[in-house]
Amino acid sequence: MKVFEYLSQIVGLAYLEIEYLDKGEGNKWRKQRSGKSEFTVNYALQLRKEVEGPLSISDLDVVNVYFRSRGKKEFLEENGIHLISSSVDAPTLDIPALSAEIHTPLLNQEHNNIIDLGGDKVGATVIARYRNMIKDDDYDMFFVVNANREKTQNAEEVMKYIDEIETASKLKVTGLINNTHMLKATTIEDIEKGQEVCREVSKQRNIPIRFISCLESLVDQIPEDFEGDVVPIHLYLRDEWMM
Repeated sequence: MKVFEYLSQIVGLAYLEIEYLDKGEGNKWRKQRSGKSEFTVNYALQLRKEVEGPLSISDLDVVNVYFRSRGKKEFLEENGIHLISSSVDAPTLDIPALSAEIHTPLLNQEHNNIIDLGGDKVGATVIARYRNMIKDDDYDMFFVVNANREKTQNAEEVMKYIDEIETASKLKVTGLINNTHMLKATTIEDIEKGQEVCREVSKQRNIPIRFISCLESLVDQIPEDFEGDVVPIHLYLRDEWMM
């Protein structure tokens, strides 16, 4: 087990997010997310320390109105991470108007680019329009797994989503991210549950587990033999009342 180390020169990196349900106040089910945009921001901040040259997040999530990386544009820019989002400069609007600026990092191999996609086949279709700009050996597409989410609680359900997203995006998933969580109520048991699901998917599909993301307070509890680099997560995209 390693706490985050930069792996390779990446031009295109896509995170796919799907919703799950957890029990909030009054034991009522409420809709949550897998956490891919939180991972995107934390990963980019870590990557900025490791690489030279341009680094950007291309926010192509036209599915989810909330918790998108574009909501932290000023913060990201202050930390040396350029944000590319919709062509309409309104961070809370859900408008599928994608900026032509996305072409710049896709066509420049010296530019590290993290693509934040909506996490279903509709969201994955967005990247398909740029498929001819993405070289087969020059991208990673990571699938974010939250095993506490309805419909992705076992390997069979996760693989069904992977199949749908690969078909829609015309790209192959090259790595898994175990991001199993319950926000600030996450325990090591949640992470262990997600790791088991990821192991089974990895075994059946030959897709490596590339990262384990978890709250900073849980990093020291992750077993040494867990596959995947550990990315400590700070929750940048949620206000305290949402936790």
